[in-house]
Amino acid sequence: MNCRFKRICVFCGSSPGKNPSYQRAALQLAHQLVERSVDLVYGGGSIGLMGLVSQAVRDGGRHVLGVIPRTLTPREITGETVGEVRAVSGMHQRKAEMARQADAFIALPGGYGTLEELLEIITWAQLGIHDKPVGLLNVDGYYNSLLSFVDKAVEEGFVAPAARHIIVSAQTAHDLMSKLEEYTPQHHGVAPRLGWETEQHLVYTAKSDISR
Repeated sequence: MNCRFKRICVFCGSSPGKNPSYQRAALQLAHQLVERSVDLVYGGGSIGLMGLVSQAVRDGGRHVLGVIPRTLTPREITGETVGEVRAVSGMHQRKAEMARQADAFIALPGGYGTLEELLEIITWAQLGIHDKPVGLLNVDGYYNSLLSFVDKAVEEGFVAPAARHIIVSAQTAHDLMSKLEEYTPQHHGVAPRLGWETEQHLVYTAKSDISR
């Protein structure tokens, strides 16, 4: 099966979650990637949903690239590493490298880290740093409250309707992949020529100014 994407970045928890449906969804997403000949970019851990997705994609014969800060390696990688593991110096470099390597992004259920990665990649799309599709695999309504929050933010004037279009959601991996392939970006960004490296420079400049 042909797919418009060569590599997809998956954000997900380093825990398996309490509901077995989350684990099933992770495996179904992995099978969709393999079936569509898509390689995986992810956060580098080999436990939880991260481990399930990465191992299943690897077992299916696709390339797996894990990007992980050196300080997190002992905590997030247990047992044998999965695929190619690229160590970076920190969390900002991790997100920028994953974003550079991927043609689209998908969030499975996860916690603070997953939400932080997801919201930053959505914000980068809003700013025009990229126009790559961003998908939510809304397993058993896990992200219903987040989607309701975003709709409320649109209603109250904090998020533009065009920016709401950035988030693509579906309840199954198959439906989500189909929606992502059909996604057409709307030109709502304010910084269309801002790149990953430029964005990182702005982050560090802002941090430096704050610390003064």
